[in-house]
Amino acid sequence: MGWFHRRPPALKLALQGGGAHGAFTWGVLDRLLEEDLDFEGLSGASAGALNAAVFATGWLRRGADGAREALHDFWLNISDSSRSLRQAPLDFLFSGWNRDWSPDFLLLTSLTKVASPYQLNPSGFNPLEQILADHIDFDLLQNTRRLKLFVAATNVHTAHPRIFHNREITSNALLASSCLPILFQAVEIDGEHYWDGGYSANPALYPLLLECSCRDLLLVQLSPRNRTDVPTHINDIAHRINEISFSAHLFRELQMLAVLHRQGRHIPLALHPLRRRVRALHFHLIHTEGVTEDMGRASHINADWSFLTHLRDRGRETADAWLTRHRAALGKRSSERLERFL
Repeated sequence: MGWFHRRPPALKLALQGGGAHGAFTWGVLDRLLEEDLDFEGLSGASAGALNAAVFATGWLRRGADGAREALHDFWLNISDSSRSLRQAPLDFLFSGWNRDWSPDFLLLTSLTKVASPYQLNPSGFNPLEQILADHIDFDLLQNTRRLKLFVAATNVHTAHPRIFHNREITSNALLASSCLPILFQAVEIDGEHYWDGGYSANPALYPLLLECSCRDLLLVQLSPRNRTDVPTHINDIAHRINEISFSAHLFRELQMLAVLHRQGRHIPLALHPLRRRVRALHFHLIHTEGVTEDMGRASHINADWSFLTHLRDRGRETADAWLTRHRAALGKRSSERLERFL
């Protein structure tokens, strides 16, 4: 009997946005890349889109080692750039992120309540633009057939999500996907203006279902799944509102999938193509529960290297624990019930 090589399980990844908390996703990806796994598609919004594009660049160049190195170098550059900005005239906007009540953070939140980025930053400067140019090979992403990418941004005019596919992924598409409107001017693409993708798809799941053939979908969720306390301070209330709004569209998609999975059993498969995809889906979830709940609002824009690597390490630990429990499920079954979202 001849020897044969069994193909590794293939994953499609859905990566949620969350600012600097995206370093947790970096850690999850870093740990997954140590496994014998294949990847067919990635969908992301905001920091999730940045992680996806950097991952894809490294993966297409040198496989798992290339992806791990690319993610490390990208987040290191994010930290270095933040440290450089602290030496610039805008240093008061970029220091003290560790503390919600630091004078710097309070000043920033006060400024954003009375002036827009069109007044505070009329030139439209965004330090992320150069970082993207240094770390992402857009020609490679646009022309590959090995890995599908889906980047979400929110149309300012219509409030609809726009999903950029490989051929459309440019620096502007990623800047749009990560454009927080209180900090940066809207990004114009083809005559339309875009804000952060988290407002309308954080991330979008349906492109992974419709355009990727592998069964296993892994969602890396950064927003807290549950808050036990009721916020009473005005800033805490605003923070919770943001958490809810940045997760609402994702939960609706998950609920739609759960409904199709439950009720679609009574619909002939031949009459419902999406139902066939949902029925075949193996759903998996890695989340930040127990990691970020007690971190303040300022932590989302804390680019200190020690903080980013702390989140990376927690992401690695969480992914390692998840793999211990569920590695055997990949390619065979779901490890998370969709019905729990109903």
